[in-house]
Amino acid sequence: MAFQTVFKRYELKYMLTGKQKEKVLAAMEPYMKLDKYGRTTIRNIYFDTDSFLLIRRSIEKPVYKEKLRIRSYAQASSDSTVFVELKKKFKHVVYKRRISLPEHEAMEWVCKEKHCDNKTQISDEVDYFIDYYETLKPAVFLSYEREAYYTREKSDFRVTFDDNILCRREKLSLTEPVYGEPLLPPDMVLMEIKCSGGIPLWMVNVLSEEHIYKTSFSKYGTAYKTMIYPSLKEETIYV
Repeated sequence: MAFQTVFKRYELKYMLTGKQKEKVLAAMEPYMKLDKYGRTTIRNIYFDTDSFLLIRRSIEKPVYKEKLRIRSYAQASSDSTVFVELKKKFKHVVYKRRISLPEHEAMEWVCKEKHCDNKTQISDEVDYFIDYYETLKPAVFLSYEREAYYTREKSDFRVTFDDNILCRREKLSLTEPVYGEPLLPPDMVLMEIKCSGGIPLWMVNVLSEEHIYKTSFSKYGTAYKTMIYPSLKEETIYV
């Protein structure tokens, strides 16, 4: 199966209540369709340095920021296909490169236990990233339930809804079951609009009518601020 490997787009985030989501879905119905995977559980392992340099920089909202993660769309086995994703953001534009590999090869590569056998420009970029941030290691397991919609027209306009966002710092493997601490209240949903151009007028109208405003929300950033940093402070106190 062929997978898209390069993405360049805007990713706009909105925090919705359950009722607001219903209103948006009703407005979307004539224009968009749920993708063929339906509701899926996305699993991610984010990599960071010993000092959590990547997420600390990201929280400061710089003009340029970058992150590295391994993602799966189901509980993986050692031979399951997963994605090593290098994600960069520059002046509000998101650039994502990804390469698909068996789970064990992906983990061994990013953990610097072996080189990537699938040599491409993308693997070279990931190699540079791994070498530049010398102490990269798995930092957090982050999962969520996603519904993804695509437009019925010929464009790259997409809308996703994420809920049940869970985070943990133990058993950092995509082969493990999903569990962790929730990052959102039960009735809240994170909506993302992904596009390379403008937002359709019908979407602008429903956002305005429902008083839904763009927000800045990073799943890993929220996990760091609410879970990781407090635990690091506590560890320092008891050293």
